[in-house]
Amino acid sequence: MMLLHRFIPNRWYNLGSLIETFLPWFGLFIPPLIVLAALRRRPLAIVVALLPALVWLKLYAGVFPDKTDGSGSFRVLAHNVNAANHQTVATAEALLEADADVVALVELTPEQLAEYDEAFGEHYEYTAAFGTVALWSEHPIVLTSEIDLQLGWTRAFRAQVDVDGRPVAFYVAHLLSVRVNTEGFTSDDRNRTAELLGEAIADEPLDRVVLLGDLNGTMQDRSLAPITYQLRSAQAAAGKGFGFTWPASNPLARIDQVLFRGLEATDSRVMEPTASDHRPVRADFDF
Repeated sequence: MMLLHRFIPNRWYNLGSLIETFLPWFGLFIPPLIVLAALRRRPLAIVVALLPALVWLKLYAGVFPDKTDGSGSFRVLAHNVNAANHQTVATAEALLEADADVVALVELTPEQLAEYDEAFGEHYEYTAAFGTVALWSEHPIVLTSEIDLQLGWTRAFRAQVDVDGRPVAFYVAHLLSVRVNTEGFTSDDRNRTAELLGEAIADEPLDRVVLLGDLNGTMQDRSLAPITYQLRSAQAAAGKGFGFTWPASNPLARIDQVLFRGLEATDSRVMEPTASDHRPVRADFDF
């Protein structure tokens, strides 16, 4: 299943995407298999039990080495602050400690937006906000445009930020949530928003692109392919470990992403939890 997960069909309850979302956790079944095989004292059983261990290592061994290369030319931060989070001042203070050049927040209420604007006002000269998503920057934001995800309200936009005179296209997005219920892994609406965001990124004229936000899916989820086939993960390129972000108290998956192209990632980290149900993520980049 781990080796051939791409061939598990989605036509039954989106089973393939569900398995891909939590694929790393299937490694927990391997140690009991090895122990049981050892107790049987049959060499063939031990060899067979080791096969899934080798597959798991093939998939994820590269995740564990620390690929951090120090601070970059600029730092970005992304956080789903949670519309029900009333501790906006404390959350803003925690985010400011990261000393990021660009901060993207999603799932904002109008009241929260005003409160974060006030909290960030002394630190970030430039800001852009559309619907429930917003961006604050130390560098000039020269162009902004909404990305229509066909939802009736705005959950994504593009902003061109001139970082030290070099234009970078920033995309801030909060894709629709997925559900696991009696109907299975229901992600059709999320998948449609991923396709529309992928089309917008494909039409991007700038070479340097950074996508920040909550995609409600992991890099392994095939339904995010319209996005992930175009962009790299900062965590995979310059982080250490899986970088799980959700749920904040006991993270099981990385659904909050910093993706990029046309830049060099030098650092990627998951920050300490705030009062949100997601953990913030940050990354450093060089030109």
